[in-house]
Formats: sequence, structure tokens, C-alpha cells
Amino acid sequence: MGVPDRLDVTLRLVRGGGRVSLGELAERLGVSEMTVRRDLDQLQEQGLVQRVRGGAVALDVPAESAGFDVRAGWLAAAKSRVAKAAAALVEPGSTVLLDAGTTTAELAGQLARKAPLTVAVLSLQAAARLADQPGIRLLVIGGESRAGERSLVGPLALAALEQLRFDTFVMSIGAVHHDLGWSEFDLDDAAVKRAALHRAGRTIVVADSTKLGVQAFARVGALGAVGTLVTDLPGADAPAAAAETLEALRAAGVQIVNAEGVPTT
Repeated sequence: MGVPDRLDVTLRLVRGGGRVSLGELAERLGVSEMTVRRDLDQLQEQGLVQRVRGGAVALDVPAESAGFDVRAGWLAAAKSRVAKAAAALVEPGSTVLLDAGTTTAELAGQLARKAPLTVAVLSLQAAARLADQPGIRLLVIGGESRAGERSLVGPLALAALEQLRFDTFVMSIGAVHHDLGWSEFDLDDAAVKRAALHRAGRTIVVADSTKLGVQAFARVGALGAVGTLVTDLPGADAPAAAAETLEALRAAGVQIVNAEGVPTT
């Protein structure tokens, strides 16, 4: 696991547990405690965690506050595979609402191959990747651009969604947990996702496996509110909560498609 990927997993483990020891992080990540200390120092410099004696605690800030540009490189290979698998589920000629996020921005670059499409976007990154693409009718949902993320949120975004209906909503997510369901680290993002869930015939979630078994601040919906999850399946060293969450998703009727595009049972 490269350093950017390890930072992402470390951050989510700390946020998922509230307080995590050096030993627990080292065991889960398969690295030394010295490496964990260096990673935590880096996350602390970014204002994402607080170092304490023997470990770290989560701060009351969005996990995504590292910013889009920083997070775009985290788990980049996994996100690329997830995006390609999700693009394969989009039908040519359909109307698609594309959420904000690093994985959905990656997906935007894949959608030109599925033209003709009408694609409405909730982020400026996705808009930039789809602009002037042949066969793509691009709609940019109005709203306030959230600093660092360039996601479109607020009353204008919510009002625009009320006027539209989509075949498919491709949603990114900050966290999914067997008890809490789908959740986000930012209240405004969560509000837009909740509204979008009601404006589409089906919802596909794209998320790398570090989101599994994690609880975020603002609930988006129950597990069964989503039809399909496209993800890279967690490894054997993943937290138990990740496997529990996958099992709960299947029990709720959510189809799990791995990053190779194959449905799992």
C-alpha cells in the first residue's frame, strides 16, 4: 500500500473509531508503529486528526477536508477500476445525475464512451471533464461551490433537483455502515444526496473499500435506499466492520459489483 492510500485508510480508521491506538493502526495496516506515527503527524499537519499519547483521535472536521486535489491521488488505482465498472452500468440514451467526489470525477471521464447521454453534474470537476464531449448533453446543477471540493450544494442545488428526474443517480459516499447506513462528513453534501435519491429511478453508489464499515456525521439514507454498490472488495486485513457492512448491504437487497465489473453473492 502506497503512502497516499495508507493515509486515506488511516484517516478513516481514526474517524471510524473516534480514538485509535498506534498498535491497532499498525496491525490493521501491516506497518510499524514508527510508520504510523509519521502518517499521523502528516494528517495532524493537515488538521484532520489530533495526536494523543499512544494514538490519535478524530477531530470534528469533515474527513474530506483534505480537499479534492489532495484526495484525488488517494487510492487512485482502485477509484479508476470502480469508475470503469460503474460506467459499464450506464445505458446509452439515458439521463444521469453525477454526484461530486473524486471517484465520480474519474467516472465522468469514462462517460463519453457511453454517448449519447444527458448528464447533470453536481461538481465543477465533473463538468470540466464532460464539457464539449461529443454526444454528451451537459447540465450543470446550480448551487454554491463548496471551497476545496467544488461540489455544488445549498438551496439553489436543492431547488434545481426538484425540477428534474433522472434514470440513474451515480452517488459518491463518505461512509457506509451496517448500523447507520449511508452517511457523509458534510451536512450540505448529505442534504443534496438525500434530495437526489428521490429524483432518480435507480441509484448506483461508487466507493472504494475504505468507506465500508465507517460512520460519518450526517446520515444520507438506509442501506436499502441504493440499488447497486460498485466497490473494490476489502482484503483479509480489513476491519471486521467492513465485512459486516457488506453482509448487511446484501441482506438489504443491494447488488454488490466489484471493481472488475462482476456481481458478487
